[in-house]
Amino acid sequence: MHGNAFEPIQLPERVWERDESREILRKRDVAGLFTLAVKYAGASQVRLSAATGIAQGRISQLMRGQRQVTDLEVYERIAAGLGLPDHARMLLGLAPLDIASPTGDHGDEHQEQTEELTARIEAAAIDSTMVMILSTDTNNLRLLDRRLGSAAIADKMRAQITQIERAHHHAIRPGIRTKLAHVLSETAALAGWQAIDTCALKDAWDYHERAIAAAREAEDPALLAYACGQQAYVLADLGRPAEATELLQYTRTSYDRRVPGHLRTWLAAAEAEAAAVLGDETTCRTALDQAAALLPEGDADPSLPYVSLNLHHLARWRGNCLVRFGDPETIEDLRSALTGMDGTYNRAEAGLRCDLAHALLAMGEPDSAQPHLYRAERLATMIGSRRHARRIAELSRAAIRATR
Repeated sequence: MHGNAFEPIQLPERVWERDESREILRKRDVAGLFTLAVKYAGASQVRLSAATGIAQGRISQLMRGQRQVTDLEVYERIAAGLGLPDHARMLLGLAPLDIASPTGDHGDEHQEQTEELTARIEAAAIDSTMVMILSTDTNNLRLLDRRLGSAAIADKMRAQITQIERAHHHAIRPGIRTKLAHVLSETAALAGWQAIDTCALKDAWDYHERAIAAAREAEDPALLAYACGQQAYVLADLGRPAEATELLQYTRTSYDRRVPGHLRTWLAAAEAEAAAVLGDETTCRTALDQAAALLPEGDADPSLPYVSLNLHHLARWRGNCLVRFGDPETIEDLRSALTGMDGTYNRAEAGLRCDLAHALLAMGEPDSAQPHLYRAERLATMIGSRRHARRIAELSRAAIRATR
C-alpha cells in the first residue's frame, strides 16, 4: 500500500540488515535510501517530500543523482523521515536516538562507527600547506567563475565545499580548524553568489548561512561582514529591498571600522544598490558618495581576494544604481566603466551592458541600446546567468515597444 502523503514511512527492520542497505548507509547514498523507501514502503516522491521536508523537485533531483546532500541537518531529516533504527543511523554517520543504549544488539556497527570516525579524523589531519592549497583552489574557482560562470564549474564547487567541510568537521588542531573555517567561509560565500546568479535563492541563503557561521568561527570580521552584505542580495531578489537595506546598514554600523577600506567601499556601494531597488534616492546617493570617499588607491587588497573594486567598478556600480532614477550622468558613468573593463569579468560586463541599454532606452534611444542587449545576452548565455537573462528579456521587450 502506498498510503497518503502524510503517513509515516516505515521500512521493515530486515531491510536495514541487508548488505546492500548497509553499503548504501555507509556511502551516505541518498538516492539509494529513497529507492529503498520506494521499493519496500511504496513511498512516492510526494510522500518522501512530506516525510523529510525536502521539496519534491529536490527529491527528484536527488534520486536522479543531479544533486547531493552535504548538510548534516538534511541527513537528520532523511533519517527521521525514513524511520531509521539506531544502528542504521550510526552507519549513516548520525548519533543514535537511544543514548542510553546507542548500539542495542549491534556491537559490530558500533565498532565500525568507531573505526570510521578514527579514519575520518586521521584523514583530516592536514597541515598549513594543505590549507593553503585549498585556499588557492577556491581562488582559482573564483577566477573561473568570473570568466565562465557558475554552470561551468558547478561540480568543482560542490566537490570543493564537500572537501573543505569534511576536513573542517574532523579537524582537531585549533589553529588548523580556524584556517579551514576561513577557507570554508570564502568558498561558501562564492557558492552563495553563484546561486543568486542562477536564481536559486534558497540555496543562496543556505550557503551564506554556512559562510556566516564559518566566518564567526574564524573570528574574521571582514569575512563576516562580506557574507552578511552579500546575503542582503538574496533579500533584494526576493522582493524585500527594505530588509536588504536594513541588513546592509546594520552590517556597516557593526563592522565598518573593523574591516579594510576596499570592503568598506563595497558595503557602502551594496547599500546604495539596495536603496536604489527600494526607490530611496536620498539614501542611495548618500551611500554612493560615501563609497567614493572610502575607496582606497589601488585595484585590490591582497587580504580580500573576494572583493574586486576600483574606480571603474565603482563607476559601474554608480551607474547601476542611478539608472533607476533617470539620472542623465548615468550614461557617462557606465561608458567610463565599460572602457575600464579588462575582459575577465563576464558576469559584471553583462550587468553593465544591461544598465547601458536601460539608460539608453530611458533617453529614447532604442537603436543604440540594441547592441548592448545583444552582447549582454551572449554573455549571460555563456555564463548561464538566469538573473541577467531575466533582466535582458525585460529590456528587450521594452526596446521592441519603443521602436513601434
